[in-house]
Formats: sequence, C-alpha cells, structure tokens
Amino acid sequence: MIDSSTTVRVHKHGSSSRRDGEARAIGRSRGGVTTKIHVAVDRQGHPASMHLTPGQVADCTQAKTLLADMPEGVRVIADKAYDTNDIISQVEDVKGGGGAIPSKSNRKVRRGLDRNLYGTRNIVERFFGRLKEYRRVATRYEKRARNYLSTLLLIVTRLLLREMAKTVN
Repeated sequence: MIDSSTTVRVHKHGSSSRRDGEARAIGRSRGGVTTKIHVAVDRQGHPASMHLTPGQVADCTQAKTLLADMPEGVRVIADKAYDTNDIISQVEDVKGGGGAIPSKSNRKVRRGLDRNLYGTRNIVERFFGRLKEYRRVATRYEKRARNYLSTLLLIVTRLLLREMAKTVN
C-alpha cells in the first residue's frame, strides 16, 4: 500500500530562511509551510519505503520511487492520486502483480476495481495515525530533512518494537 496524503506542518523555528545547501524538504502549500511524508507499507502495516518531499509536490510523482524497492508480483493498493497511466503500467507490466487503484472522475475509460482488496487500504492510514500520535512528527521542528527523517525512523522503530513486545507476551 502506498500513500503520501499526510502533510506535516513545519514549526516557525524549523523553517529558517538561511540556506546552507542541504536538503530541507520544506515547501509551501495550502496549509502553509509543510512537508509531505511518502510511505509504502506491507500488509502488516510495516513501512517498506519512506521519504520526504516539500508540501507542494504531487503524490503521483513519488510513486516510482516508492515502488522501486518492491519485489516482483506485489499487488499495489493506492488512492485516486496515483491514477496515472505511467503508474498503472508500472504496476501491471513491471511489477506483474496488478493492484487496486480507483479511477479518477475525469478518466475517460474507467478501470475495474477490486473493492475487497481496496478495503484494506486503511492499513496505511492507520500507520499514519500511529505515527502522528507523536508530537515530534505531527509538527516538524527540525530544519534539515535528514534530521526529520531520522526522527521518523526512530519512532517507526519504537512502534515496531512495541508491536513485537505485544506478540511475545
């Protein structure tokens, strides 16, 4: 499952005007100064790929990056933002697994949708919900993208360890 619909508001101390040449992944969108988190998760809700972009970047432009590390034959579940011909052909031809991506309302030729498979897309939404329970993630305070991504990975590790502890007990 891929998604990047979570946008994180950048705190005013995290968005300085000083430029030192390092990537910041901070941009302007309707919500103000924001960063987008792009994630691909497996069926258990464990992240397989994660990266950041500025808030104004379209979701569909990041699908190839998210799908690059996926094994052959996977089924991709995504929302309407990923309904482009390039992404559909990459999922069906290159990955060979097919998927469940609903057609946009302006598409001339509608594709079929496996509603049962698409119904499991809430797994990625629940992952974002667990991630944004942490204040440090919900509001970005870090100036550099690598620092914020490190914070995200640390919190994901904590979530996975907590999940493993529940299964042991």
